[in-house]
Amino acid sequence: MSLPDSSSLVSRGSSTYRRISIALFLAGFATFSLLYCVQPLLPAFTREFGVSPAASSLALSLSTGFLAFAILCASALSETLGRRGLMFASMCGASVLTVVVAITPDWHALLAARAVEGLVLGGVPAVAMAYLAEEIEPGGLGFAMGLYVAGTAFGGMVGRVGIGVLTELGSWRLAMATLGAIDLLAAIGFVLLLPASRNFVRHKGLSPRRHIGHWLGHLRHSGMASLFMIGFLLMGAFVTVYNYAGFRLMAPPYDLNQTQVSLLFAVYIFGIVASSAAGAMADRLGRRPVLVAGIAVAGLGVLTTLLHALAGVAAGVVLLTIGFFIAHSVASGWVGRMAAQAKGHASSLYLLAYYAGSSLMGSVGGWAWAHGGWPAVAGFTGALLAAALLLGINVERGARRQAAARA
Repeated sequence: MSLPDSSSLVSRGSSTYRRISIALFLAGFATFSLLYCVQPLLPAFTREFGVSPAASSLALSLSTGFLAFAILCASALSETLGRRGLMFASMCGASVLTVVVAITPDWHALLAARAVEGLVLGGVPAVAMAYLAEEIEPGGLGFAMGLYVAGTAFGGMVGRVGIGVLTELGSWRLAMATLGAIDLLAAIGFVLLLPASRNFVRHKGLSPRRHIGHWLGHLRHSGMASLFMIGFLLMGAFVTVYNYAGFRLMAPPYDLNQTQVSLLFAVYIFGIVASSAAGAMADRLGRRPVLVAGIAVAGLGVLTTLLHALAGVAAGVVLLTIGFFIAHSVASGWVGRMAAQAKGHASSLYLLAYYAGSSLMGSVGGWAWAHGGWPAVAGFTGALLAAALLLGINVERGARRQAAARA
């Protein structure tokens, strides 16, 4: 795929740029609110269905695991079907499945519905990143990607906090049905706002060999491979902390209730601000220093959660959230910039790693919680972030070596 003519790219500040930014904000909101709405409900699942904390995390891990796989398929399908329609269909389908989960009486049926929901949601994340990389001028891409990530943060916050409050007032089933209806409206707003692609080149047929060739080419690029691994490690650490913080805070000496624990997710507001600012800072200051700073802040947050005082735990979660969204915003935007072609395939690999980290590390974190409590969880997530920091320090160096070798 040839690079688009710069005259066809959308410039920052234009009305089209604003429409795209708002539409992708809605896409991010719907994706993360639907995906992570079960996270504050894990303790409720252990009580209602009689499963362990690690088993309850499958309600989230299965969705993210199937999403990771679906992203590759969705990326390939979008090359044939187009970006906009596939994202809209995915948002609608996942919203309906959330309502299905709300009326499902059996634990295993609930898990099956959540797994299918993960498959359906695969049509949004990689395609959204590819759309932005294809349509937005390079100077405005970081800010636009930051707004998309801010939408994911807002969706994650509203999904978690809203679900927790509605569960306390009524039931978790009513809460999930309400969220499904809200996100169906978000999907309609998305499709009305998002302009049709101007730089997308449609390919006839699926052509597995071509897709595999693109994926392998990106994996051989050392800089991009580092970004993929950073996404895996970042998300693994982030989800692990949020998965098991509720179990810690609902137990002595804190004894918080469902609503109080859910309000912890209101710290996502810091992620919304951080991701929007990170994209603009990366455009201005460079990606590597902002990426490294974000990972370091996240690591400091994990360390702070070891404090016994509730205020200290909350402060640690705030720092982790800020650092995570800074680093994720920069890394996801950098993938689109670093990929000279087949940007959808590059985005799909980043998000495959990102959601695989959520699924795999989120469940492994349950083992750490069961065998060593919060110190083990903090040690586990701290190690993941330390590895991400090392990769972040060297990612630009690897990309430059790759470019020099090809010159």
